[in-house]
Amino acid sequence: MKIEKIDYNFSVCKVKDYSLVDVEQEFCFIGRTDEEKSLVCITENVPQNTMERDDGWKAFRIQGILDFSMIGILAKISSLMAENGIGIFAVSTYNTDYILTKAENYSKAIKVLSDAGYQIV
Repeated sequence: MKIEKIDYNFSVCKVKDYSLVDVEQEFCFIGRTDEEKSLVCITENVPQNTMERDDGWKAFRIQGILDFSMIGILAKISSLMAENGIGIFAVSTYNTDYILTKAENYSKAIKVLSDAGYQIV
């Protein structure tokens, strides 16, 4: 399986509303519940109406389109990260999964995946 590194810095945010979020920007992930409005985006695209934010994230994705019948892909990666003391923030889309780690753990995470047999591109 191929893991694609994404060469941006990311922020995880809580926003007041989505009025200042440009959803046409690359890598804009939004989530809304009855308790909050969340946003994961490239750090330079964090909107001004952000209430809380956590900067310093790097990301990679599982390359290709994952069929919904495929089981355990994210679980295996998250287990590898946990076994190596690396926290993750995962975002799933229709096509694939994105995994974010804090920047200081990113190189280690990539090495762990490479050592486990994933092809890094």
